[in-house]
Amino acid sequence: MKKLFLIIFVTVFSIPIFSQKRVSQVKTKEELLNEEYCSPLFNTSNADYFDLLDDRANSSAMAYLNVLDWLQGRVAGLQIYTVKNNLRIPYIRNQRAAVFVNEIRIDYDYLTMLPVTDIAMIKIIKGSFIGGWGGAGGAIAIYTIRGDGEEEQ
Repeated sequence: MKKLFLIIFVTVFSIPIFSQKRVSQVKTKEELLNEEYCSPLFNTSNADYFDLLDDRANSSAMAYLNVLDWLQGRVAGLQIYTVKNNLRIPYIRNQRAAVFVNEIRIDYDYLTMLPVTDIAMIKIIKGSFIGGWGGAGGAIAIYTIRGDGEEEQ
């Protein structure tokens, strides 16, 4: 009798455990952009994202010649200072930010030559950033549109 009771008890309480459905975690837009464009060094959740492939963001960015001008006022703590020769330098929380295009550190004057139409995503990393030397003030990572991988004939 004890064995029968024990078998019934185990089967009744083990059915709900084994019948649970595995729900796949739905990824946010930021996580999908991180997977598509960012390497593990730049893959952080402590950032602000701007998807310029989205029509709304892209149409508002087209009016600006410099992407830093478009970013000003859209990110808390980001300030763009203009120095001699009309060079714009970004500061995040009063510290100079490093600028990366496709995860390669660039000079600030390169952004004047980078068309806004070629930008797919902008990621503003606040706080100290281990990926770049001199990037204690954070970083601005700009990712350009990738080709579809097909060779032209």
